[in-house]
Amino acid sequence: MSLGEEFAGNLSPAATLAAGWTPTGVQSSRRLFRRRALMAALNGLTFAGLVLVFSRLLGTGGWTPLDVLLLLAFCVSTPWTILGFWNALLGLWLLHGPVDARQAVFPYAGRANDEGPITSRIAILMTLRNEDPARALARLRLMREDLERSGAGAHFAYFVLSDTTCPDISASEEALFEAWRSAAGTSAKLYYRRRSDGAGYKAGNIRDFLDRWGDEYDLMLGLDADSFMGTSSILRMVRIMQANPMLGILQSLVVGLPSHSAFARLFQFGMRHGMRSYTMGASWWAGDCGPYWGHNALIRVAPFKAHCALPVLPGNGALGGHILSHDQIEAVLMRRAGYEVRVLPEEAESFEENPPHLTEFTRRDLRWCQGNMQYWRLLFLPGLKPMSRFQIAWAILMYLGAFAWIAFMLLATLKVFDREPIDEPFPAAFGFGLFVATFVMSLAPKLAGLLDVLLRREERRRYGGGGALMGGAVLEFLFGILLGPIVAFRVALFMVGLACGKTVTWEAQARDAERLSWRTAIAGLWPQFLFGLLLATTLYTFAPGALIWAAPPLVGVLCAVPFAVLTAEPAIGRWLARRGYCATPEEVEPSAQIEALMKMTKPT
Repeated sequence: MSLGEEFAGNLSPAATLAAGWTPTGVQSSRRLFRRRALMAALNGLTFAGLVLVFSRLLGTGGWTPLDVLLLLAFCVSTPWTILGFWNALLGLWLLHGPVDARQAVFPYAGRANDEGPITSRIAILMTLRNEDPARALARLRLMREDLERSGAGAHFAYFVLSDTTCPDISASEEALFEAWRSAAGTSAKLYYRRRSDGAGYKAGNIRDFLDRWGDEYDLMLGLDADSFMGTSSILRMVRIMQANPMLGILQSLVVGLPSHSAFARLFQFGMRHGMRSYTMGASWWAGDCGPYWGHNALIRVAPFKAHCALPVLPGNGALGGHILSHDQIEAVLMRRAGYEVRVLPEEAESFEENPPHLTEFTRRDLRWCQGNMQYWRLLFLPGLKPMSRFQIAWAILMYLGAFAWIAFMLLATLKVFDREPIDEPFPAAFGFGLFVATFVMSLAPKLAGLLDVLLRREERRRYGGGGALMGGAVLEFLFGILLGPIVAFRVALFMVGLACGKTVTWEAQARDAERLSWRTAIAGLWPQFLFGLLLATTLYTFAPGALIWAAPPLVGVLCAVPFAVLTAEPAIGRWLARRGYCATPEEVEPSAQIEALMKMTKPT
């Protein structure tokens, strides 16, 4: 069967499934199974090879209990790196190889007529909790104004769904919304609702919308307070959903908005390149069981309301009660209901803001960590697809891998006290090869995304030219080397706290570039420094030759405090912007809407 033949026509949903197609009828389930089997084989063989090499190293001179723990930590921390490597290679091949990536990865999009009429009733939802209301509502107003100019505005309604607890902020929300509604006129479909209890966090907020207004709409587009989407992207997604009635969730590829924060610029520059090829490769084999990231996604209302209510977990501890990370569970429930969940793996006008400094970044990450750890109790939900169970397990492993990496660093340092008489020479070549292989694999998604840009002249121009692109890549490389161990240690420390009942709070995020004082940085990051100091001192005293291998992660944790302060410094952000380093296409050639958004956060 050729790629062009991968289409089931206009069969009914039941007939489509009986004929061996995914629910939308655009891909053969057998072909997707073969793709997944291939990825499982590639990842499994790579994992086995790395484990065998590492076992050979550990077995030099005989095994000890510490060696067994080191091998276990290696086995838990490595799978994320391996999958990222193969996703990136596959995605780069799809983007630049002989295969038609659109037909191979997202054929459902080909059903949509780019000029077809909008017939659906769409609700655009913005969820707020103690956010800057002027900033959030200004984004929504820009989106509405552009949709109105497109001629499709009559099909859209706008809901501001507030869980704000601060009286001053809620009063400002209401006043600004009323001013907007008065200016828009009586025919505007604008709605504001604030809950007093905040039950169920964001998922509960949206569930309340579904119970009140859900039956009046066919589709809903969820936005966070920092989200922004362009009209062309929204209308394209709506037309795709209209053309595929069994498509339940269509997730856009979200990228970072231009930022004046050095931390955000560096982070989202690397994320942009890492996500492009990675998402294309992952979508090739995930297919109809794609992820949902909780915002900037179009959702079919009826099945979401009927089938995607989240369970309340038993217990009152950190891992009980309402689920913090709602999105992945809603995705697997939608797929269980017989609807596809897909990521549209192409860059369009779908944006978010990234945290402006390290403290805010880790605070957000810990909330996700706690939410993902709640998934343990959901792994065996009845009726899930095998791929859906894998997605839940993989979401758990993302944070377990960070914990295992820190455990590996600690155990490897303790190895200096676990010396046994060695009757054979240490295989240094094996050790060096393993180090290089795992390091390169960890960089593969970013390297593949960067190569994707370098291979296209127009893309290089959109990033400000090859010089600025490569200068930004070098800076982001150093940034990523330092950031990784800092965040991993914070996650590991938090997971120890989770086991003791510690929890996080669900509050608003900081959005603007701002200085981080040395006092604040030291108060939050002294454990990283102390951990790094203890490891470095131990290695220097008992095995100084090992310092060269341990240097990358040790430098990160030892320099955590100055790293946090310097990457939060607005002057450094302005310096990067003036020289075009870590600029994205939206900064180099901004649209009128992006220019308006950038003025909202222009540094003083």
